Amino acid sequence: MTATTSTERRHGLASAGETKFAALQAQLVGTHAGRIEIARRALTWADETFGTGLTVASSMGDEVLVHLVGTTLTGADVFFLDTGYHFAETIGTRDAYAAMLPIRLRTIHPRLTVAEQDAEHGSQLYARDPHLCCAMRKVEPLDRALSDRDAWVTGMRREDAPTRTDIAVVGWDARRRMVKVNPLAVWTSADVDRYAAEHEVFLNPLRQSGYTSIGCAPCTRPVSEGEDPRAGRWAGRDKVECGLHT
Repeated sequence: MTATTSTERRHGLASAGETKFAALQAQLVGTHAGRIEIARRALTWADETFGTGLTVASSMGDEVLVHLVGTTLTGADVFFLDTGYHFAETIGTRDAYAAMLPIRLRTIHPRLTVAEQDAEHGSQLYARDPHLCCAMRKVEPLDRALSDRDAWVTGMRREDAPTRTDIAVVGWDARRRMVKVNPLAVWTSADVDRYAAEHEVFLNPLRQSGYTSIGCAPCTRPVSEGEDPRAGRWAGRDKVECGLHT
């Protein structure tokens, strides 16, 4: 299958995949091992179904996803959106995974550098209009990265945010008219931590400093014990999503 696959055909595959993995979830979701099996089978299904029409999105704050992809598939296409505002640790994590795993890693940049954006929109746009900043530095580059693909893989989990509680393992991205695969959809935070420990997953060093959800440096802070894991993203603002999944 290639990126020229019709929208109707992609939609049909999304529906079939959703049904298939809803049934599998009913069988396996009750155990940690079962939830890992669901994730690996979802990745294998996506790879076998879409081939070069499949790509994987990674923020390098979803290290378990990258590890799962690299240990389940060979030569998977993985892309990273370099917003120009990432922590050095995040860039280092990207480079480490590119070296460690059999993946093909692409780095996608915004159309404007940070300096060009500052000249056009004023400095610190992220502080004045974070929605516009995310649209320019994340959403538009994402759309470019996906433009010639049939399906994409994300690290979204139902536990992540109130906006994600109903995501399916395999679903339909209506905005982009393509298949969306969320292999970790049914995983809990405990699943993520246990998998990382048992498989010695290389973690973004920011984890050691209290960063439980990692985005751009100006808009991310560590969280305190007892806080929601995503409380450090756009703290103090009425923003909970960057726009990639909405």
